[in-house]
Amino acid sequence: MTSLVASYPAGSAAFPHRGLVGIAGLAPHEILFLLEEAEQWVKLNRLPQKHDNRLAGLTIINAFFENSTRTLLSFEIAGKRLGADVVNMQAAQSSIKKGETLID
Repeated sequence: MTSLVASYPAGSAAFPHRGLVGIAGLAPHEILFLLEEAEQWVKLNRLPQKHDNRLAGLTIINAFFENSTRTLLSFEIAGKRLGADVVNMQAAQSSIKKGETLID
């Protein structure tokens, strides 16, 4: 994939958000940025040495609303390979069952 940097609006960060719950509110250039980033992570995942400490000192919280063992394990492994502390939250065991929103 060719770089999409030229398609970012002048003066804007490629991805100024701190978290991602969905893509509905993202601009097209932000979605393209995420796809380009994903391609770079695929390359890293194919290396023999998969461990990296880019996310050391950070905590990732994975919130799962449907049972999916493969997805849960994939996200957990990815976070740990990058040096992050990983917490997996099952929606069925949370206050979301009582009507709280994800933002709460």
